[in-house]
Amino acid sequence: MKKALITGITGQDGSYLTEILLEKNYEVHGIIRRSSSFNTGRIDHLYNNPELLNKRLFLHYGDVVDTSNLNRLLEKIEPDEIYNLAAQSHVKVSFELPDYTAQVDALGTLRFLDVIREVGLKKVKFYQASTSELFGKVQEVPQSETTPFYPRSPYGVAKLYGYWIIVNYREAYDLFACNGILFNHESPRRGETFVTRKITRAAARIAAGIQKKLLLGNLDAKRDWGYAPEFCEGMWRILQYQTAEDFVLATGETHSVREFTELAFKEAGIELEWKGKGAEEQAIVASINFDKAASLLKLKAGSKEYKKWFTDKLKTGDAVVEIDPNYYRPTEVDLLIGNPSKAEKLLNWKALTKFNDLVKLMAKSDLEKVFQRGY
Repeated sequence: MKKALITGITGQDGSYLTEILLEKNYEVHGIIRRSSSFNTGRIDHLYNNPELLNKRLFLHYGDVVDTSNLNRLLEKIEPDEIYNLAAQSHVKVSFELPDYTAQVDALGTLRFLDVIREVGLKKVKFYQASTSELFGKVQEVPQSETTPFYPRSPYGVAKLYGYWIIVNYREAYDLFACNGILFNHESPRRGETFVTRKITRAAARIAAGIQKKLLLGNLDAKRDWGYAPEFCEGMWRILQYQTAEDFVLATGETHSVREFTELAFKEAGIELEWKGKGAEEQAIVASINFDKAASLLKLKAGSKEYKKWFTDKLKTGDAVVEIDPNYYRPTEVDLLIGNPSKAEKLLNWKALTKFNDLVKLMAKSDLEKVFQRGY
């Protein structure tokens, strides 16, 4: 039975990767940060399984900013594979916390690599969660493994250091260390402060009369959005390849924040119409048809549950999306679209979930959460 160590196991990617590795009969160890409140929600269904906990799933307190802790854990666990997913991963927040972002995203990777050398884990395979934000102000379209980097945020710059230190230690010390340059990948487990989940959650809450408006930044920013579980499978495949190499994982399609917003609201039964320009632009309700959203929840139109769920507080002409300049980045990334041909050819990996289907499954999940829990 192979042993895998995952940092960031309680995050979106960490939770999906844990499920994948357990299904592949791995023994999985995860590093979690100490918190005064429970932060294991995404893996509770695994953590609360007596057939897994402390048998094939083990959680350890730790942090990538603590070298001595990493040293002890690697000596104790002796993993075959390490997936470094821990990060301060919010691009906008990295402008507010540049030092912390660098400590975790850049130097955290260096600490891990150096500990691997100190402990003497010569056969371990190391996966580094890199990012499409490396490309930033894109130098070519689409972006591939050979595209020059031009990061546009402290997050992107920190991840750029992580990328190159992986390459350096691979070449200098013959470590099996790889970068997965993953473009945006989303799911119902995405954090609520990330724009995609923020949109689908707001659409559901606005349809239910719980929330009045959604505030966004750059509506015309374009991203390559895929489905997180498929990308986590790609992480595993990167470490199974015969040689240590870097791979772009992407869908090869790009869509704007505006498109994502329109589709999410449509799934909630709300058609949008845009008015105004720049910071004054807003989306108003053009029409309302909650029957589609109700069908997702398997509710009959006119039923008691239907009436309880949908309200008369929302009407056509209401402004439900507005621009808040506070969400603008000091340096914007306007367009990201990946070229995954290398991964498709060498790893037999391909993004299968289409953009429309991704938005639908996220919208449905948030509709169900609002309906069942009221938030």
